[in-house]
Amino acid sequence: MKPELDLFTIMPEDKIPEKGKILISEPFLPDTFFNRSIVYLADHTPEGSVGFILNKKLDIKVCDAISGFDSWQEYLSMGGPVAPDTLHYLHNLGERIPKSVWVDESIYWGGDIDFIRKLIKEGKIRKSQIRFFLGYSGWSAGQLERELKENSWVIARVKTDIVLNNQVGNTWKRVLRTFNNKYRMWADFPESPDMN
Repeated sequence: MKPELDLFTIMPEDKIPEKGKILISEPFLPDTFFNRSIVYLADHTPEGSVGFILNKKLDIKVCDAISGFDSWQEYLSMGGPVAPDTLHYLHNLGERIPKSVWVDESIYWGGDIDFIRKLIKEGKIRKSQIRFFLGYSGWSAGQLERELKENSWVIARVKTDIVLNNQVGNTWKRVLRTFNNKYRMWADFPESPDMN
């Protein structure tokens, strides 16, 4: 007899964290911040990990929260529960932005905010090139690995346009539906396991 497919056991090859990859929460992760979330890993070392939630938008525009960004009408995203009063940004502007840190492919993290402010004021940055977050998601040494052993996350790669896309509606489902394996079925599971 064939063993029953275990939909919630994550394959070992899908548990290898690296910067530039995403963490996709399992469907019923009981966490206010990370329930049905996708987190982009901007850094991962033996000392810990830093990431930004890609699919949770805040109800506040960048222009209303940060001085000197009057023309920037995009909404801020919730980066995570750590230091929620700090501003972070991912972009594909590369070394045009002084002090930015390369993450993976065309994605960079941080950089000189005054220079970004100047480029925005001059109309030299498009909304598809940068994304702003309040707070971040952080894991201390070994913490993310423990969560991976508990089958809390699937690790994968996505196209860079997903990382910088401020239109976050149903991103968790859309990304899962791109897979050709059992994780694809997660997208159609109800939020509560009691519902059918």
